Amino acid sequence: MRIFMTSLATETNSFSPIPTNLRSFAEGGYSRRDGSCSERSASSVALSEWRRAAKNDSLEVVESITAFAQPAGTTVRATYEELRDFILDDLRDAQPVAVVLLDLHGAMIADGYDDCEGDIIARTRALVGPNVKIGVSLDHHCHLTQAMVEGADILVAYKEYPHTDMRECAREVYDLTMATRKGSLTPVKAVHDCRLIGLWPTTREPVRSFVERLRALQSKNGVASISLIHGFPWGDVADVGAKVLVIADTNQAQADALASQLGAEFSAMREEARTPYLTVDEALARVRASTARAPVVIADVADNAGGGAASDNTAILQRVLDLGIRDIALGCFWDPVAVQMCFGAGIGAALALRIGGKVGRNSGQPVDVVGTVRGLCPEHKQPGLSGSQSRLGPSAYAEVEGVHIICSTIREQVFSPELFTDIGCSISGKRGIVVKSAQHFYHNFEPIAAEIQYVAAPGSAAPDFARIAYTKLQRPVWPRSDA
Repeated sequence: MRIFMTSLATETNSFSPIPTNLRSFAEGGYSRRDGSCSERSASSVALSEWRRAAKNDSLEVVESITAFAQPAGTTVRATYEELRDFILDDLRDAQPVAVVLLDLHGAMIADGYDDCEGDIIARTRALVGPNVKIGVSLDHHCHLTQAMVEGADILVAYKEYPHTDMRECAREVYDLTMATRKGSLTPVKAVHDCRLIGLWPTTREPVRSFVERLRALQSKNGVASISLIHGFPWGDVADVGAKVLVIADTNQAQADALASQLGAEFSAMREEARTPYLTVDEALARVRASTARAPVVIADVADNAGGGAASDNTAILQRVLDLGIRDIALGCFWDPVAVQMCFGAGIGAALALRIGGKVGRNSGQPVDVVGTVRGLCPEHKQPGLSGSQSRLGPSAYAEVEGVHIICSTIREQVFSPELFTDIGCSISGKRGIVVKSAQHFYHNFEPIAAEIQYVAAPGSAAPDFARIAYTKLQRPVWPRSDA
């Protein structure tokens, strides 16, 4: 039996000024026919898992592209169509296949395509016909659309935020799709629209217990899979928002009832589950007041590259300097110009730097400082998701009177303390650490933090969900209305 697999993923922030193009995918991780052989790339996690499982089952694998782009603005139409058509051409050449496995994000928007994943799934179905089974893995920050649900036999989203269960999700997709192929599972799907917009870390209650309950309900009494779709708030599409997807075996009424029940339960906890965000000054006051030996970790959610922001907003840096706070580290700023100047000056040199504020109005104003170059790394990396390596490219570490600043050439969010320590910026003795990340930093920083605070600073991914300037959302959703 032959299976076909591929991965095409990015998360589109409609309010980001950064276009997503072929270079974005080349930089983020692109390969054709051998992406599953890379164990160190987050974009290859699902394909690597599927290849291992297929090998154990003595199945023939045909692999197409593996393509990931750092979240940014709308994908250029020609870029999307070229990558999509690579997949379809490879699938056409691979026929006949019994199973198609697609690793997609679910929140990719291109010029002329509000639902790229729905488009790919529909075109895949048109090529392979009704009898070939299609399984899809999704990021739970996706926009779950009717086209996606109708076109695929199996759809499973990550349950954890941060995404520590990428391999688990891939394996679930594989097992359920193969069970469908063998006839031991007849999947029926039900979707409940929670009519909520927000971010819900699964490290906090009551979301933590809700996710555990979903896990406990799966694989029992005919329930094959349950996905809590968080949605991606900064995607300007009609289907934005949280949903519950239930896959049951044969029994549509059971699937409908459970999806409605769980969706209503999640909606009912919306106030309790709301993530508390501090202002910049409130968060920095926690740093100044802390007497702990461990640092206060501040998440700069709005300028998170993983949510499509530029990662060069200077609001927190400017206030740190204004308030005279010392022994604080900030990272990482996407600033190739500052990095190049630091490399030109060399370690130990003092030089004038203009940091950040370069990409657009959500970047704020550039900050002019005189800094001393403390560290340089020609190919900086940090541990990423699911055992992968996250590339930062040439990076520089500069100190400005006790303020420690990391700048990178590749735009990336903060995952791990190694982003600081591997370029020479010790965390020991720091009063505060500011990370440009929304949640994926959590598991690696929580053990070393005195406390973790989430900050609503300016940026392209600002968590003011009631005021996001949607143009295509037509239904009432909370917190824009009582829904």
